[in-house]
Amino acid sequence: MSLIVAKELEKTYVAGDISVHAIRGVDFAIEPGSFASFIGPSGSGKSTLLNMIGCLDPPTKGNIMVAGEEITGFNRKEAARFRGEHIGFVFQDFNLIPVLTVFENVEYPLQMVQNWPREKRRARVMEMLEAVGMADQGHKYPSQISGGQKQRVAVARALVTNAKLVLADEPTANLDRETAGRIIALMKKMRDEFSTTFVFSTHDPRIVDNVEITFTLEDGKLMRNEMSAGGGHV
Repeated sequence: MSLIVAKELEKTYVAGDISVHAIRGVDFAIEPGSFASFIGPSGSGKSTLLNMIGCLDPPTKGNIMVAGEEITGFNRKEAARFRGEHIGFVFQDFNLIPVLTVFENVEYPLQMVQNWPREKRRARVMEMLEAVGMADQGHKYPSQISGGQKQRVAVARALVTNAKLVLADEPTANLDRETAGRIIALMKKMRDEFSTTFVFSTHDPRIVDNVEITFTLEDGKLMRNEMSAGGGHV
């Protein structure tokens, strides 16, 4: 069964007399364990689609199923519950909390969303920091680590709740070429180890070369999707 199924999705933003059609009649499906990406120019609707999949912004019309649940009609509390149980997020600007240590940033979803007991939280956080190569950096603050290290922490935070799905919005945009390549390789490693589905919005050809399915958007419309072996080199 597909992890994500979207049918006849539309998103319209209205400001006064102005209507902007961000997404226009989009249909797609993404299978569990996929490494998939939405690509297209700025304003094509990539981030809007990720926000709808992630229960951050409801569609104007259409339906979305994620992990067997119809998410379209969720209220704010239901959407927050679903995100906490099933979805992790990785952002281009990392979105780490500056007053928390690396360890505390990764721990935060377990403490605030899932309310795990302390010892179980600590064991899970250390497992994820070890998985992303940051086990010896847990005591540091975000200001004390590099951009690549921050994104590693963000990946650990996205996966710490055993998320079925990670949504990554331009995750390499603020990284140099070498660091970006390492982050892409890390995400593929995490996908293989934890069977997590990764869905990107990106302009980065390095990500496009490494995904297995690419959805191309133009002016809010899905123009085509292409399958590949996803075996590119980073």
